Amino acid sequence: MLSVRTIDQTLDLQFINKFDSYLRYGNYPSSNTIIHFLNLGYLDSHLVTQLKDNYRFSPRYTLVQNSRSLKYGFLYTLYPIYHILVVQNARFSRKPRQIPELGVKFLTAAMSFLTHLECPVCSQSFPSEEVQSFCSDCQSPILARYDLLAAARVVDRDEVVNRQQGMWRWQEFLPVHNFPNITTLGEGGTALLPVGNFDTLQNSLNVWIKDESTNPTASFKARGLSAAVSKARELGLDHLVIPTAGNAGSALAAYASRAGMKSTTVMPADAPKAIINECKLYGADVVLVDGLISDCAKYVGELVASGGWFSVSTFREPYRVEGKKTMGYEIAEQFKWLLPDAIIYPTGGGTGLVGMWKAFKELQELNWLEDSKLPRMIAVQSDGCAPIVKAYESGEDHCEFWSGANTIAGGIRVPHSLADRLILEILFESGGTAIAVSDGDMRTAQKKLSTQSGILSSLEGAATVAALMKLQADGIIQPEDKVVLFITASGLKYL
Repeated sequence: MLSVRTIDQTLDLQFINKFDSYLRYGNYPSSNTIIHFLNLGYLDSHLVTQLKDNYRFSPRYTLVQNSRSLKYGFLYTLYPIYHILVVQNARFSRKPRQIPELGVKFLTAAMSFLTHLECPVCSQSFPSEEVQSFCSDCQSPILARYDLLAAARVVDRDEVVNRQQGMWRWQEFLPVHNFPNITTLGEGGTALLPVGNFDTLQNSLNVWIKDESTNPTASFKARGLSAAVSKARELGLDHLVIPTAGNAGSALAAYASRAGMKSTTVMPADAPKAIINECKLYGADVVLVDGLISDCAKYVGELVASGGWFSVSTFREPYRVEGKKTMGYEIAEQFKWLLPDAIIYPTGGGTGLVGMWKAFKELQELNWLEDSKLPRMIAVQSDGCAPIVKAYESGEDHCEFWSGANTIAGGIRVPHSLADRLILEILFESGGTAIAVSDGDMRTAQKKLSTQSGILSSLEGAATVAALMKLQADGIIQPEDKVVLFITASGLKYL
């Protein structure tokens, strides 16, 4: 039986906004309306007709065939998730008919089209409703897969753009099903800025900066950890641990605190003191290890083996990359669905690079791009730790461990990435490249960026500026090329 709760007050735009706010951020709306949360399965036209016959609407209330538009009438989709029926000023023409197998659900379901996880090497499928890490057979990351064919039928690109800014506006393509599990601090929606009058760049009018330093915890790591913590919460995990050079640790600490979960960050003893203190202030347990992030990862492996911990190390869980991919969705939107010619990205573990390429492929499948051309992906590393560059220049499909890694840019001091094959595949497929810059180049670029563009970047972000200068000098990037540089974190965290 279709149960009904009748309220005398009408549904107005203010309520719609409050209700929409709940769906994204967990703010409870007023109850002054008739709301049914129905598990309808595949909602066919016959069932829609049955539902419509139960109510009499004034002419301006219409059936809305859009998965997120809440204006007037029914909200439905052709995908088997929980569906929302909102009725304004409804008067019953008769008692609601009995419709078999309708269950009432209240404010519990997001509209994710996540179906499963998959190893990109062997194509083995993993259930997304269970805790997963990586493909042990292939020693490869596993990636989230979505029913994009169904999503393309019901998710309207222009309607998504009109939503509130932030990472979770792309919720259909993020892995969380239940809204109360979404753990957000307002991440995403970062600015795409012209680089300005930069005297050492050719045609700086074609150079843009994606400034990720304005995220919570002042780095792009907020995106990945928002997604990872949200999904861990949905899966019932309660204690997360991470090996980190710094920023991922503070992001985990912040989001775990927000979610009411325990967190432990394991970082090199020479990590910036400001970040160590930041993690402690968020309530994380902090472990300092003499060595590199690879040594921290070994320590985390021992903790996980002892039981009671779950590692959200780079690519050893499948959901950080989902948060990072939203950078790609945002770039597409900010360039009016025409992608730039090249993206230059500081690459350590490579989550952002892999995530953006995944986003571009998803956008192609959704048919949201105005042009099929994808950008050249360019990985930047330090010449003191450049396993991707070495493998790329040698034409290899994997990286060797970089011994004696040494650079002042801790975020790219990563001797080996579990996603090395994916990263190299993307570089070759996109027609991109990999380039190493020196610590001195990074410092010079950081100073120029601050004084000429007004952006105080971390050294990792400044590496992209140094790389662009070299790429232009070598003729790999032409003056007419539209280029996006990623500033991944604020330089304030390193002062």
